[in-house]
Amino acid sequence: MSLRPLFVTQVYEASLAGSPGFEGFNAALADACRMLAVEDRAGRAWCREHGYRGYTSYGSLTDLPQRLPEFAELKRHLDRHAQAYAKALNFELARKPRLDNLWVNVLKPGGGHTGHIHPHAFLSGTIYVEVPDGASALKLEDPRLPMMMARPGVRADAPEAERPFVYLAPRAGTLLMWESWLRHEVPANAAKAERISISFNYA
Repeated sequence: MSLRPLFVTQVYEASLAGSPGFEGFNAALADACRMLAVEDRAGRAWCREHGYRGYTSYGSLTDLPQRLPEFAELKRHLDRHAQAYAKALNFELARKPRLDNLWVNVLKPGGGHTGHIHPHAFLSGTIYVEVPDGASALKLEDPRLPMMMARPGVRADAPEAERPFVYLAPRAGTLLMWESWLRHEVPANAAKAERISISFNYA
């Protein structure tokens, strides 16, 4: 007998940590994120209104690559990786993937983000800037779960591809991308320090 894996969900993982000048670039990104968390009053108001524990520019700023050079440089990195990911997925595209938006996330201890998808995009992802010990992983959900009905659970030692949830633990510089329909969440941040990341969509 043989098993044929079908309808595989491909998650893209890379790291900027080994690239020349990464330490300085990452430190500048962290400073830019913290500066926005202080100066973006509209963003802080959005966070209060939506119960976000920390700061996100998701509800306030849509022009970060035009606003600050650190995000313009980040966009150049992301564009290259998004193109490589789309090629690996065998997408037939009329044009290169286009960055639709990106936003800063400064997650305080105890903060999290419930399960969600990203409508109106086809690739989504996150680049991790500061990941202190105990910081949240990215939790990915098997997209077949709503249809599984009476399917038994799997053994604790089941391969990653057969588990209903997979937790990816990033480090500073880790870049993760997935197709935008893939449901994901950020469990509560158990670290004693802020977890800083930048999320994005390609359309």
